[in-house]
Amino acid sequence: MIFVGIDIASDKHDCCILSTDGGVLSTFTFPNNRRGFDFFFATVVEHCNEHCLSDVKVGLESTGHYGTNLTNFLLAKHLSVKIYNPLQVNMLRKAQSLRKTKTDKSDARFLAQLLFSDDSKPYSQPLYYISELKTLTRTRFRLVEMRSRLKVSVHRLVAVLFPELPSAVWSVNQKSSYALLLEFPTAKSIAEAHLTKLTNVLLSNSHGRYGRDKAVKIRELAMQSIGLDSRAMGFELKQTIRLIQNLQAEIDEIEAEIKTVMLEIDSPVLTIPGVGFNLGAIILAEIGNIDNFDTPAKLLKFAGMEPSVYESGKYKATDTPMVKRGSKYLRWALMQAARLVAYRDATFGAYMVKKRSEGKHFFVAKSHVAKKLVRVIFHLLKSGESFLPQMA
Repeated sequence: MIFVGIDIASDKHDCCILSTDGGVLSTFTFPNNRRGFDFFFATVVEHCNEHCLSDVKVGLESTGHYGTNLTNFLLAKHLSVKIYNPLQVNMLRKAQSLRKTKTDKSDARFLAQLLFSDDSKPYSQPLYYISELKTLTRTRFRLVEMRSRLKVSVHRLVAVLFPELPSAVWSVNQKSSYALLLEFPTAKSIAEAHLTKLTNVLLSNSHGRYGRDKAVKIRELAMQSIGLDSRAMGFELKQTIRLIQNLQAEIDEIEAEIKTVMLEIDSPVLTIPGVGFNLGAIILAEIGNIDNFDTPAKLLKFAGMEPSVYESGKYKATDTPMVKRGSKYLRWALMQAARLVAYRDATFGAYMVKKRSEGKHFFVAKSHVAKKLVRVIFHLLKSGESFLPQMA
């Protein structure tokens, strides 16, 4: 058995190979390219003939996209790969010594040493559709975050240019409001606009809900507005709105792709009331292979939703917050799904009411519903059964 630790970087990787007794067989650096990967594999083979590659253990930190290609290469060579949480590795490294010593070569050796006592399951290649869903859902997540920041900017600009507008419409970030502000970005331009044109803009972009009366009200507010007549800020507002519209088009396109993949999978997660294609895709993509989890508690820990524990002497803390050190994407999806399933399923709804009646805050009660939902998801994915509402 040999143990291989790899410290990953963007353009090169440091490697340390240890023997069964902990002796250093080799330390070297190889570039992040095909030639470097081949050199790494050839070096590993030098220290064990090709018939004992199953006795090679490789350990590396989870470093996001920097290690993706290397991990795929290792798995293609049928090597046993362990991927460690950087936080865990950092804490263990500090516990080894009081000296502040951290180099790429020392990290590689430390990762190799971790493999000696690690009896956890090796990392397995995720299913193709899981990898595809993870890419799609995380891309969507980033786009939605960008859109949210831009919507905040719209509120900021409107508060300066036409602060009275939000009182006249349901939302500044709705189609009719965007159409109005793209045509007339300042209060002064709205006040000077022809009433017929103003009415047509609102009418054609609100499915007929906003007509002449709404146009009159908005123009009267504009005439009395304290808003700043700034050409530059008006230009910024129009540009921000166009960016939001472009992002929304991209989000719609990626959601259509997610829906296509989810229909092909036909997962039992979609049978849970309130869990649609987007939430279901995030849940499946982040969980990956359900066989990696033996119990619902381990799945809960992976989401970072288990309560933290603090004991010292005779003191034992109660009402501790959740750890929040797992997949933030999975945690977010479960919390969103918990709220929706509580509205749509009587059993979950009653559980939410029970927790609220115990004096728990809404968000705390929702987290309890999410934990209950984790147990349901675990059972559905393990058994392949569809969700069935419990009988009263």
